[in-house]
Amino acid sequence: MTAAVEQRARGYIVTDGDDHLAVPVLLRYDPDAAAGAECPVVLHFPGGGYASPDRRVPRALLEAGLRTTRTEGAVRVWPCGRVQTVVEFHAPGEEPLVIQFDSVVLIRFLRRTHAEGPAGEPAVAAAAHRPGPAAATTGTTGTTPTGAPG
Repeated sequence: MTAAVEQRARGYIVTDGDDHLAVPVLLRYDPDAAAGAECPVVLHFPGGGYASPDRRVPRALLEAGLRTTRTEGAVRVWPCGRVQTVVEFHAPGEEPLVIQFDSVVLIRFLRRTHAEGPAGEPAVAAAAHRPGPAAATTGTTGTTPTGAPG
């Protein structure tokens, strides 16, 4: 049994106008809830007034969308500049929902989803993301030698 990973984030609803509405978003990843299938990341919009307060994004799609535009079904994810990522949802009978996030928030969350293996055992993938002697952060930029936030 693995523990669910949750993180609060701030998203910005992108509209046709110049205003971007800030909304709270709860990011959730629970591998035990998927029962063997690929577990999606759930974006929960508390009190958002949307037809569906929960939107699902495959974790692999969210990870790939940090680097390049990716689409799967009714969800599209793409990088927006150097520090932001956009997630776009299309649902029948609803207007598209476009949310912009700071990429570093999504990166931290995704790292945490890989941090635990079955029964709370640390996963090998998580070790690659932990700062250590080979991946120390630089004092001037706050990034690892590979350029990833530290």
